[in-house]
Amino acid sequence: MPGRARNILFIMYDQLRFDYLSCAGHPFLETPNMDRLAETGVRFSRCYVQSPICGASRMSFYTGRYAHSHGAQWNGFPLKVGELTLGDHMRRIGMDCWLVGRTHMRADAEGMRRLGLEPDSIVGARVSECGFDVFVRDDGLWAHGPDGYYDDGRSPYNAYLNSKGYAGENPWHDYANAGIDEDSNMASGFLLMNADREANVEEPDSETPWLTSRAIEFLDKHVGGTSKPWLCHLSYIKPHWPYIAPAPYHDMYGGNQIVPVHRNHAELENAHPVYAAFTRNPISKALSQKEVRERVISAYMGLIKQCDDQLGRLLDHMEASGRMEDTMIVLTSDHGDYLGDHWLGEKNLFHEASVKVPLIIYDPDREADSTRGSICDALVESIDTVATFVEAGGGAVPDHIVEGRSLLPFVRGKALDSWRDYVISEYDYSVSPIAAGLGLSPRDARLFMVADKRWKFVHAEGGMRSMLFDLETDPDEFVDLGECPHHAKVRDMMYERLGQWARRMSQRTTRSDDEIEAMRGKSERRGIVLGARDATDVEQELISKYVGSPGRGAG
Repeated sequence: MPGRARNILFIMYDQLRFDYLSCAGHPFLETPNMDRLAETGVRFSRCYVQSPICGASRMSFYTGRYAHSHGAQWNGFPLKVGELTLGDHMRRIGMDCWLVGRTHMRADAEGMRRLGLEPDSIVGARVSECGFDVFVRDDGLWAHGPDGYYDDGRSPYNAYLNSKGYAGENPWHDYANAGIDEDSNMASGFLLMNADREANVEEPDSETPWLTSRAIEFLDKHVGGTSKPWLCHLSYIKPHWPYIAPAPYHDMYGGNQIVPVHRNHAELENAHPVYAAFTRNPISKALSQKEVRERVISAYMGLIKQCDDQLGRLLDHMEASGRMEDTMIVLTSDHGDYLGDHWLGEKNLFHEASVKVPLIIYDPDREADSTRGSICDALVESIDTVATFVEAGGGAVPDHIVEGRSLLPFVRGKALDSWRDYVISEYDYSVSPIAAGLGLSPRDARLFMVADKRWKFVHAEGGMRSMLFDLETDPDEFVDLGECPHHAKVRDMMYERLGQWARRMSQRTTRSDDEIEAMRGKSERRGIVLGARDATDVEQELISKYVGSPGRGAG
């Protein structure tokens, strides 16, 4: 029987497309446990991330602020010391804030040194971990090349694999993300033609079950009257590449269960320079090949199916332990995956496959009973989750800092006077070789998306034309109207919206509007008298310290 949310479980999958859930209409992939959550909660069908790249998107999820505000625009860009995060907001209202999984956050080491914050202090550790207290952190990408590891942190998952008898320095790759070829050699999941192979790891020892077990350990440890209310961020690496799955998931899907590729040769005609450059990168060219795409998508679907099965395991445990009665559950992704659609691979640009993500909110509160099993088509941004968590925890949203808006009214069937008319996403590709190939300086290698329920507009810095899609007449996003003379007024409208957004108050974060209003006129009562010709122009109380004989003190 539903009760009241005391805790929040914030589940994120990495690179999970919005349309690869059966409740979202996928014709072959079965996700009964994600559907189960949607049937007892609200599924938001128009949720957009604030950047279609892991690090920047996650920093927006964790701060409730646009990438334009927090500045961590790319993987490996540090989140500035001083940016308030989910942990700061939740602790302020009396909730602990824990991490189980990955954040992709890079600490601002230079800023910490400047302020004398030691990484092993409580404050320093939280600043280093994106505001979370860490139950277990594993960012899940332990790639290893001639210049060392992609991630220079520590992998608890690798330590676990070693303890289970998987030998070597990096069993994450050698077993969990590689198969065995016909000559008994390692077949890396980084090589896309290996995607249909069976990963060389026992399924219970693969990444998703391992992290689910850590989440169950967290739940079991944080129960009973001695446990404070908590928010737990359970953050999975899968179904992110390397695209390779353990048995039995490696060959569950294939053949006629692969959705036909979503692309059109017209997209390549007179293509926008940035879009054209991305279609020519290695991952896009590889996924334009039918055989590669089918192998990759078979593995991708298998990984999602495994994620769903493990979600079922987690939900069953929560039901058995009573946690479904007092825990809000939010399920989402940090971005999507092109999978060859639009002649593209990976993520990065702003087609729906990349920038739109699943979002499901289950609220045990009885106020949410009227919306259970519903679909909300409001324009939602990923930054709305922080505001939602703060309000669900009983706090007031600090809207001079948090730029998102609470989704609780939608979840609890409350009327809203107004909602946003458009959503924003940004992409800084200055680190990418594509920026160099286009001859762009780092400051010009940026894209901004403005989208409403009909139009999707993309502004490109660097003197290039814009892109525009009519989602009503062209839901496939095949026809770029960025140069169409008949749509000049639409482009003007979108530029006005972009300008309106750019002029928002985003950096005045140390004073709220209420505090500012309370400060008005207070300087007069502290002796600042400006513009008075003589004592008759001022209330006598305000200049009481300035009249009479000198040297009489403060009495």
